[in-house]
Amino acid sequence: MKTATFKEWDLDKLDEAFGLSQVFDVDYPLLKSWQQTEVKISEFETQILLDLQQPLIWGGKSWNEFELENKFISPVIMAAKMDDKQIAYFLERTLSAIVGNYTLSGIVDGMIATGIRNPHTPYFCIHEYKRSIENQGTPDGQVLAAMLVAREKNNHHTMYGLYVVGLTWNFIVLHDNEYCISKDYKSDDEEIFAIFKMLKALKQIIKQQL
Repeated sequence: MKTATFKEWDLDKLDEAFGLSQVFDVDYPLLKSWQQTEVKISEFETQILLDLQQPLIWGGKSWNEFELENKFISPVIMAAKMDDKQIAYFLERTLSAIVGNYTLSGIVDGMIATGIRNPHTPYFCIHEYKRSIENQGTPDGQVLAAMLVAREKNNHHTMYGLYVVGLTWNFIVLHDNEYCISKDYKSDDEEIFAIFKMLKALKQIIKQQL
C-alpha cells in the first residue's frame, strides 16, 4: 500500500493512478444542474456580498492566504447559511482513507460535512492555493484528491468541490471515474452572485442526500 498526501497530486497523476478522466463538456449534466438550481438572493444577502467584495477589489490581489480565507472566502460561505443542526462548514480538518492502492491523507482547507462539532460524513471539499508555501501539486489536483477520500467516507455519492486561486473560483463535480471543472468565476465582479448561488444550491443538494 502506497501513502501520499493531497499536496503531491496534480490531475495527470490522479488520472493515471485512479483511472479518472476529465469531462470538458460545459453542459455536463451534474455540473449544469448545480449551476441551474433555482435559488434566490435577498436584498440583505446582496448587500452582505457587496460589503465583503469591496475590500477584495481594493486589496485582494495582495492578500495572503489567511487574509483571503478570513476576510472573504469563509464569510461568503457562511453568508449562505451553510451551518445548521445537520451540516456545518469545517476548516483545516484532517481527512484520510484508502483509495485504490493508496492511503491518501491531508488537511483540507475547508469541507462541508455532517456534524456540528466535528465533521462526520463529508460532502464538499475546498482547497485554496497557498502562495506562501511551496505546493508540489496543483490546486485542482489537491482538491480532487481530497474529494476521492471524502467519497470513500460517503458511500460513493457524487462529490462536490471548489478550489480558489487568488480571486478566481472553480467548482468541480466528481461522479464515478469522471470529473468536470466549471468555468472560472471572478469574485471581484458581478460573478460574485453566481458564486453565491452555487453555494446556496450546494446546501440544497447536500440536504437532499441526507
